[in-house]
Amino acid sequence: MKKKVTLKQLAKELNLSISTVSKSLKNDPEISQKTIDRVHELANFYNYKPNPLAVSLKSSKTHTIGVLLPDILNHFFAKTLFGIEQEATKKGYKIVTCITNESYKKELEYVEMLSFNSVDGFIVALSQETQVLDKVDHFKDLVKDNIPVVMFDRVSEEVSCDKVIVDDKKAAQTALQHLIDTECKQLAVISTIPALSVGKLRLEGVQDAMLNQNGVTLKELLIQDPETAEYAIENFLKENEIDGVISLDETAASITINMAKKLGYNIPQELSVIGFADGLLSKHSFPKLSSVSQHAESLGRIAVESLIERLEHNDVTKKYIPKTEIVKTTLIHRESTK
Repeated sequence: MKKKVTLKQLAKELNLSISTVSKSLKNDPEISQKTIDRVHELANFYNYKPNPLAVSLKSSKTHTIGVLLPDILNHFFAKTLFGIEQEATKKGYKIVTCITNESYKKELEYVEMLSFNSVDGFIVALSQETQVLDKVDHFKDLVKDNIPVVMFDRVSEEVSCDKVIVDDKKAAQTALQHLIDTECKQLAVISTIPALSVGKLRLEGVQDAMLNQNGVTLKELLIQDPETAEYAIENFLKENEIDGVISLDETAASITINMAKKLGYNIPQELSVIGFADGLLSKHSFPKLSSVSQHAESLGRIAVESLIERLEHNDVTKKYIPKTEIVKTTLIHRESTK
């Protein structure tokens, strides 16, 4: 007796996406005849029968949204999730939240599971590994299948979907200008997220802002492995004369303050520090950290609004033009800057 297989197992054995296998079983003209024949041959061999519940769920609305987050311990993503849940509930939708823990493999598995079983659309912040590998075909497949996707914060320009972001470049420029306006001359930019899209944009913003500066220097410390951050930042501060730091993530900012205090710096009189995200570390560090607030809850609410607009006004006969919404940031002045 041949084993009973699922669509996912067929896809794995054929080395195809679930989307391609599903379309092939329906003889979709978008798929080549050779691939359709391969899929039907294996499906017949295993006497494959579609799951009726799954088919039913795919053919009708479930009022459920799949949310993929890279790190739930990150205060920014936790606040974004709060905004997503609040707005989804208000609009009569439920959410299913999956945490990828920065793993491409987990992200892929969750997309396949949710897209075939239960959700009407996705709200996604890409995992770090996905961005490093630059592998986003699983989201391209969703878009091809007319399953709405909204990406936020960590996004890919390769995926033709709605996006909700903050203006990271401009925010970094504003933070840098604040240091310069408070008479910092020997600046440094420190990051533990150089591989992420947001980290790259913030660094570009700082570098662009320096082009028009005279009498101001900038040094860079880009830390690839966050586990080495304390050691790297401490040595960096020992070896360089610096009076202002813009940290491109909250981890870098909090470690910078701790290492500076350890080395005897008077903050902010001798060293000013600005960070990003405005999470718990910013509010409870000593001294309290000046930071760029990305308004995480608002970002989450806007992501839900964008997705539901697609779900409830989705005309497959018309070409959909994706839009990008930009949430303004706010520079919050606290005790770590003059």
